[in-house]
Amino acid sequence: MAVIGIDVGTTGCKATIINNMGQICVSEYVEYTNQKSTPGFQEIDANDVWKNVLYVIEKCVSKYKNEKIEAISVSTLGEAVVPLNEKGEVLGVGMLYTDARGTEEVAELEKGMDRIKFMKISGVYPQKMYSLAKIMWIKKHLPEIYNQTKVFVPFDGFILSRLGAPIHTSYSLAARTMAFNITEKKWSKEILDVAGVSMHKMPEAVLSGTVVGHMSQDIARKMGFTNNIMLVAGGHDQSCATLGLGVYLPETASDGLGSVESINPIFDKPILNAKMADDGFACVPHIIKDMYITYAFSYTAGRLFKWYRDVFAQYDMLRAKEKGCDIYTMLIDEMSDNISDLYVLPYLAGAATPYMDDKIQGAFIGMTLDTKLQDLVRACLEGMTFESMLNIEHLKNAGVEVKQLKAAGGMTKSDKFMQMKADMMGIEISTLQCSEAGTLGVGILASVAAGIYPNIEEATKSIVKVGRVFRPDMQKHIIYKEKFEVYKTIYPALKQIGGNK
Repeated sequence: MAVIGIDVGTTGCKATIINNMGQICVSEYVEYTNQKSTPGFQEIDANDVWKNVLYVIEKCVSKYKNEKIEAISVSTLGEAVVPLNEKGEVLGVGMLYTDARGTEEVAELEKGMDRIKFMKISGVYPQKMYSLAKIMWIKKHLPEIYNQTKVFVPFDGFILSRLGAPIHTSYSLAARTMAFNITEKKWSKEILDVAGVSMHKMPEAVLSGTVVGHMSQDIARKMGFTNNIMLVAGGHDQSCATLGLGVYLPETASDGLGSVESINPIFDKPILNAKMADDGFACVPHIIKDMYITYAFSYTAGRLFKWYRDVFAQYDMLRAKEKGCDIYTMLIDEMSDNISDLYVLPYLAGAATPYMDDKIQGAFIGMTLDTKLQDLVRACLEGMTFESMLNIEHLKNAGVEVKQLKAAGGMTKSDKFMQMKADMMGIEISTLQCSEAGTLGVGILASVAAGIYPNIEEATKSIVKVGRVFRPDMQKHIIYKEKFEVYKTIYPALKQIGGNK
């Protein structure tokens, strides 16, 4: 027996076939392009995404001639929703979390409900990134689309409905709308009434891992399937990747080290307090039953390193091409071995948690005539990691403990960086043998639903393979802790002198 895990992201989608031995047999990825119809708008075309999902499934299946496929589940981007009419036709584009629309609508929500009460119901505080603000914007500015819309569905339910399931969404993605009661696991009439949005336009919400239907006969014939393929509710991509990294116990967190960095701890009861709200930390249902998850993130991890590459490393890019090696790994291998005297505030795209300040600007502090490019590389990596330390400190103050990280993403390729990160943070960090965390997460859900494994824990032990383990040098950690205390003073000082123009 085998299953297919699908991961639908902002700029591309992937499909992976996992067999009953927990082996990744085939994986296919394809990119697509987002739209910017107007400055400040960031949109994703649901029909284009669906076409590409079909493509990667077909490519995988055409290469795999072994065990029967028993189930499919899907991990998708959060926040964006698809407006569908009575016939299930797409009425408009999905607005991404980075879309500028929704600011006025958030102000309306805050007038109608205290933000702490809002947090205690929905697990998030009012912010324009969430779907509800976008739906309110549509109702105000595109009433013809709002009135024709039967349901606003997140991408997990949209993709599975196209495959044959009834319209639905998972608890984990319902919570990314800002309109879901996370403790009662149902849509909040109180919040929707404040927003002026009809509850009837929200899809049924179900627990991740629930069998929600079976693949339609038309699609099954097209794919060459002869058996009845189960469709299994998936969830938010960050939550799915967390499970795909083998995180299923409290005090452990996933660390997605890509263009942005997201540290995602899980816990076994909702933590809804003023500190969580003030620091911008969500508390939303995880894809594992009765578990919750939060997201501590930085906008500029890999993006900061890419900026450095593009501005300072043109010659190094030529050298890396000649050597046939990865430019980022080469830069890290050649960086200074000494703890940097520099401080980099990595807010080149604003600050995410715990400050949630989109106006603050970045800073390089401590440069002299002796500063070399190798020093800047190390200082950039230190700045990224100090942001991780800052988030973990604020999470602890809010009642969420993180004692171990399991990391995935492009930046985990460098052993030197991962060891430096462990030394700085003073905790153990492990990586995967493969980088398919998103599709592995929903592969685990599908495998349990199909009866290949009896439960999440057994599936995780079989499917998730640990790659490398990095244990901290505590002597170096003590030195970094002293530097971290200075680092924490930079943001308030910069903000005071006008770094947030």
